[in-house]
Amino acid sequence: MNTLPKSERIRGKASVSALMSKGRWGFAQGLKYCYFRRTDADEALLPNRIMVSVPKRFFKRAVKRNLLKRRLREAYRTQKGTIPASGVDLMLLYNTNEIMDMDTVSREVASVLRKIGDEGQL
Repeated sequence: MNTLPKSERIRGKASVSALMSKGRWGFAQGLKYCYFRRTDADEALLPNRIMVSVPKRFFKRAVKRNLLKRRLREAYRTQKGTIPASGVDLMLLYNTNEIMDMDTVSREVASVLRKIGDEGQL
């Protein structure tokens, strides 16, 4: 199903700080990402969660930041089935000062998801 409910979004200071301190960092063209595999009691039922960020230093206007955050969330939402639901927390950071179109954002998010999926099978 291609929805992004609240249960699939990273919320809370503890979750964000655990992701940033324990997570593995990587780069794609125009994106920086961090991911962390949670290990809780029942791993089979843990959904993957996401957080997106567009820094204010690249785009001063909130309208442009919101546009890019919507594009990142939509690209993830349509391609989230490429990695199995195994409790992965993922943070996507927009890391360029150019506004990428939706096709480019979608391609980059797909490459990030492929990298995470490949590492999960090792």
